[in-house]
Amino acid sequence: MKKKSCLHGLIMAAAAVMTAACSTTSGLPEGEVLYTGLKGIVYTDSVRYANFDDVSTEVDAALACEPNGALLGSSSLKNPLQTGLRIWNRYVNDTTAFGRWMFDHFASEPVLLSNVNPGMRALVATNILKANGYFKGRVEHKQIISEHNKKKGKIEYNISLGPLSVIDTLKYLGFRGDADSLIRAHEAGALVKTGDPFSVSKLDAERTRLSNLMRNNGYYYYRPAYATYIADSVSTPGRVEVHLQPVTDMPREAMKKWYLGKLRIQLKRTMQEQITDSTVFKVLSVHYANGRPPIRPSAFLRDIKLRPRKLYSLDDANESASVLNSLGLFSVANFTFAPRDTSAACDTLDMTLNCVLDKPYDASIEANYAIKSNDRTGPGLVLGLTKRNAFRGGEKLNVNLKGSYEWQTGRNVKGQNSRINSYEYGADVSIEYPRLETPFHLFSRHRFYAPPSTLFSLSGDVLNRAEYFKMLTVTGAVTYKFQATAHSRHELSPFLLDYNVLSNTTPKFDSIMNANPAIYVSMRNQFVPKIKYTYTYTSQASARNPIYWETTVTEAGNLLSLAYMAAGEKFSQKEKHLFNNPFAQFVKINTNFRKTWSLGGKQQLVGHVAAGVLWAFGNSTRAPYSEQFYVGGANSIRAFTIRSIGPGNYVAPSSNYSYLDQTGDIKFEANLEYRFNIFGSLNGAVFLDAGNIWLLKKDEARPDAMLKPARFFRQLATGTGAGLRYDMDFLVIRLDLGIGIHVPYDTGRSGYYNIPRFGDALGLHFAIGYPF
Repeated sequence: MKKKSCLHGLIMAAAAVMTAACSTTSGLPEGEVLYTGLKGIVYTDSVRYANFDDVSTEVDAALACEPNGALLGSSSLKNPLQTGLRIWNRYVNDTTAFGRWMFDHFASEPVLLSNVNPGMRALVATNILKANGYFKGRVEHKQIISEHNKKKGKIEYNISLGPLSVIDTLKYLGFRGDADSLIRAHEAGALVKTGDPFSVSKLDAERTRLSNLMRNNGYYYYRPAYATYIADSVSTPGRVEVHLQPVTDMPREAMKKWYLGKLRIQLKRTMQEQITDSTVFKVLSVHYANGRPPIRPSAFLRDIKLRPRKLYSLDDANESASVLNSLGLFSVANFTFAPRDTSAACDTLDMTLNCVLDKPYDASIEANYAIKSNDRTGPGLVLGLTKRNAFRGGEKLNVNLKGSYEWQTGRNVKGQNSRINSYEYGADVSIEYPRLETPFHLFSRHRFYAPPSTLFSLSGDVLNRAEYFKMLTVTGAVTYKFQATAHSRHELSPFLLDYNVLSNTTPKFDSIMNANPAIYVSMRNQFVPKIKYTYTYTSQASARNPIYWETTVTEAGNLLSLAYMAAGEKFSQKEKHLFNNPFAQFVKINTNFRKTWSLGGKQQLVGHVAAGVLWAFGNSTRAPYSEQFYVGGANSIRAFTIRSIGPGNYVAPSSNYSYLDQTGDIKFEANLEYRFNIFGSLNGAVFLDAGNIWLLKKDEARPDAMLKPARFFRQLATGTGAGLRYDMDFLVIRLDLGIGIHVPYDTGRSGYYNIPRFGDALGLHFAIGYPF
């Protein structure tokens, strides 16, 4: 496959050379003109109404058309070589075997002005204007033929919006009985308000809201099409009176409330499997094959909201289906509803739940060569195996093996270089239950917004730093995940135990440890018994300016110290042991907050703040190295590499040493990023980053590392920069160039801008996804 790709590239390169002098229009049919892109879209009105950005975006999308060789989806920028188009013109009439082969494999058919059909596009854009309240809007177009080549042409659109019509009133007429009372009771939730710009899409959304309201209150057969609008835009110029009323031929069932009846569950291992057995209860029946259900119904029924004798609710039906699909156990999981009988008095819907189990195993092999933001590079391999429904209770059993090799080259602000080679390998096994597996079945009857889960995991990891050390880390954890509301998620690990074993240290590493006892304490052999809790809040998906907030609280060793205290030891006594090894004792709080402001026209302003504090006490003079804070890198202060700043005003004597000691107990970081569209799928960003880390306790080996409130802003490393983001819908590829402005330590240069040389504080980061 790789050889074929290389051969294709060589042929295209040779074709580009051979066809460079060929015309892009010589083979066009007589009378046709090659479309070379948009000349522009010009809005002639000086007044811009509140909905202009949204409407113009929709209009621009209707008028957009890519020419041959468009760059990243742009309608105006294109590749100047146009190799495929030149090959088309060169070989379109060639009858030789080579000519037909070149044409079939490499030619790109020309985009003609007649194919673009600007008249039809202008009509579509005009209808968009009218649908958004610009009833007098006009879209005109003209073709601009090139003076140098009459077979090439561009298109220019001129748009006149005219006055904007707004909603005067919206009235609900013709509904009767309970339906009318229900609509009146929820009229405050209407999506169309007096004074809003007239919008067909908003009116359709209101009709859908009304349908959902009805269906959430028992009207199972009601649909949006059973209501229609009558609009008067003539009586009062610029204002539209709208009536929403039921259609005259609405089915009788649509205005009737329905209740839920019996539930029939069909469980299949494959879509073709034939049902042979069943177990019937009073209002529940389970149907399956091969003697027993492939999964216990109790494993997934507890979290669905559809229950016999309840009034039908569309939201309950959708949430129940979403719950089943979120478990990852079924390839098909859907509900169907049908009246129990055909009599006019029937008001009961019996339910059928059709479930087809997903394939039992998933295997994955991931091989990669990584170039990371912390200047490490090297190959890696991950092998994974997942077994679904491992014990017929909806469990997922996961096993992963991993290995990687990395070497690192980097530059700090003083221009010093480092080279650190390392390898890492490890394995982990976990089992996840789609429920809370707690002692005494706590919360067994509690209902959550989404299915909770329990994760039992065990992992081992070996990290080797060439010329320094080898460390073994073994971790065991029990984690509960649950969601109380649509916006709040909780994650609790009441048992999380790390065991670090430092071995094979070199004299070079030992000399570093002897020079800095605090680092030795953080990296020595020790147990880290932890309890960890994370709370996450996210705004609703439709919020214009959404926020995201996550806070994690971690404690280690405190319960164990209390047990020692109950046995007569002092809480503050040092060197208490667990299985002949000291254990860590600390409290850690870490929080991240992000807010996004939508500025219209594919523009956003994103603010991010991260802060944390780590306090080691009792049995520890310093927290484990893996728990300490650091800054720098592709998702932090992008002008500097990872762990190259701080703590405080401290600067490491050499970069070989910095990755060990440029960590701290306090962290503050702030980022501000302006994001905008350049063209097509290519977006840009301009950013400002600031932050640092500090120590809580004085360290003689790292002077000036503590926080100085009076000089807080001077102690923040700051950087700016710009970046590109290519949005592939499912993936965002990011390239950022960070430029250092200020470092918190003395560089020999006065003033806030204290970077000795401009090139010493440039950070180029290639990454996947947004930084925050």
